[in-house]
Amino acid sequence: MIDKLWHSDESTTRTSLLIRPDLLFVYNGRFTEPGLMENIAQSAAVRAGYYHKNRQEPVPLGFIGAFKDLEIIDLPAVGDEIFTQVRLKQEVLDISIYEGEVSAGDQVLARCEIKIFVAQNPT
Repeated sequence: MIDKLWHSDESTTRTSLLIRPDLLFVYNGRFTEPGLMENIAQSAAVRAGYYHKNRQEPVPLGFIGAFKDLEIIDLPAVGDEIFTQVRLKQEVLDISIYEGEVSAGDQVLARCEIKIFVAQNPT
């Protein structure tokens, strides 16, 4: 659910996705709530993968633990391009907490906090 990685550094990652009619979470010409949630989760996963690949480390497997304070303001239509930003707020042991925000143009579509559990790589 990501077309492009625009930026990624130690804490912030920005991605985009063109809403196409063939996407899994498109219904009645709109990208639905689960699609926005999945897009935020995959943007966080891209951040983790990019971070570890740049350090020549194996990419760990992550699992969504929870969404908190999820706010869906609007649903993008087919043809819209959405931009998603995730910012790492905190890492504690095997848990990463991100703030996520999805926008199209100047309009914020969704925002939340997402908790991801990271599986330790076997040694």
